[in-house]
Amino acid sequence: MNRIGVTGGLGFIGTSLVPKLQEAFGANIRILDNLSNISGGLAPGDGVEVIEGDVRDADAVGGFVRQCDAIVHLAAHTRVIDSIEDPALNFETNVMGTFNLLEAMRRESVPSFVNASTGGAILGEVPPPINEEIAAKPAAPYGASKLSAEGYCWAYAQSYGLAAASLRFSNIYGPNSRRKSSVVAAFIKAIREQGAVTVFGDGTQTRDYLFVEDLTDGIVQAIKAEVSGVYQLGFGVPTSINDLIDKIRSATDASFDVNFEPARAGEILHTHCDISKARADIGYDPCTTLNDGIRHTWDWFEKVGPV
Repeated sequence: MNRIGVTGGLGFIGTSLVPKLQEAFGANIRILDNLSNISGGLAPGDGVEVIEGDVRDADAVGGFVRQCDAIVHLAAHTRVIDSIEDPALNFETNVMGTFNLLEAMRRESVPSFVNASTGGAILGEVPPPINEEIAAKPAAPYGASKLSAEGYCWAYAQSYGLAAASLRFSNIYGPNSRRKSSVVAAFIKAIREQGAVTVFGDGTQTRDYLFVEDLTDGIVQAIKAEVSGVYQLGFGVPTSINDLIDKIRSATDASFDVNFEPARAGEILHTHCDISKARADIGYDPCTTLNDGIRHTWDWFEKVGPV
């Protein structure tokens, strides 16, 4: 591949992904990013071209995809609670943004698309482990928007011969996550800045935590496999919030308080994923334990210091 495009490539996941794309494919990287959530880990140069723009802008997207051999779509509006408060913004970014990319790729004959999706938010409250065959019942506009994007990816794969994989990310954590609001980053920031974390609910709710380096390895594998359809990418193990707190204490020796608040509407209680399809079809093989991943993440926050 000569050039791979990455939307949202200056963010948390893109910072880990871009060097791996360069190493795996020897490709130049073109990034489309609206600069709203930069992790600070990447800069133009060394085979990386940055275009300031938004996936909601069809003209910007058209120029971005031109002469690319593959697109990885990371740009999104990802916060569940925010999607309930402003569903229109969520729709415009996640649904229209994805459509703009697919349509531009069709016009420019770009053959390969990897779409960042989600699991629990699409499927709703169903008995875990979740898999790709469970009927979708989104509990919030965020999940509905991601489900719609998956549908467009599959339709374009069937109608136009595009290789379009939608990868349902679990709860991703790791270095370069200072701008993230997901739970591991949020807890580490709260411990360092306030000496306390806040848990919404009783802490028994479970999630599937995946280290960012394992995730980006999976994205590279999906491009190589040239697959279409939906794939769950997680670690495959459920961990409660209370257990996560214990692991943070153990991995970091940090001392902090835990405050409990009422649960929030729209959030899933229990979810973890069955990753057997991704293992079989794309060779996905996550290997970073939660203890090790938390240690790496904590060490990164210690190194970069306060915001």
